[in-house]
Amino acid sequence: GPATGHRQSVGSALREAFGYNSFRLLMAGYFVCGFQVVFIGVHMPSYLKDKGLTPDVATTALALIGLFNVFGTYAAGVIGQRWPKRYLLSAIYILRSVAIVTFLTLPLTPWSVYVFASVMGVLWLSTVPPTNAVVAQIFGVKYLSMLGGFVFLSHQIGSFLGVWLGGKLYDLSGSYDVVWWIAVALGVFAAMVNLPVRESA
Repeated sequence: GPATGHRQSVGSALREAFGYNSFRLLMAGYFVCGFQVVFIGVHMPSYLKDKGLTPDVATTALALIGLFNVFGTYAAGVIGQRWPKRYLLSAIYILRSVAIVTFLTLPLTPWSVYVFASVMGVLWLSTVPPTNAVVAQIFGVKYLSMLGGFVFLSHQIGSFLGVWLGGKLYDLSGSYDVVWWIAVALGVFAAMVNLPVRESA
């Protein structure tokens, strides 16, 4: 199986990974992760300014994301050793969508921003430990850094689109609303595509 192929070439490892449905699903999920976190990280300050909040609210929000990210990533590593990682990943993505919908529908105040930032912080990079662990479980550790790199490339493409689309649609519509809702829809999509991931070869 994939985990035991000691003399496997790089090309063969890549062909095997991309031929494996679970690997493609993980990449799709990570694309969404990149889209969401970088859209929020880059555009949230402008969104809050547009809504009449002061710059210090955005600064505090980004600091809270960073702080709670530490707890979230650690917790995901611990929980991922006990629960099926596909369920953990699906839960993270669906909770992000719930958090964004709640944030968009409640009245916007500094405290609603801080609570949203803290919740998103917990969910921020908590996708990383379970995603890398699944790649390692399926394919072994020999090519983990290379395969992890491809998964992360998908994350970066999502990141680029999140930033670019955020700016583009804002220029066209004068609002970030459409991109927020795209982020919500993508979260639901990512939650669904992670469910069929098989965690072994």
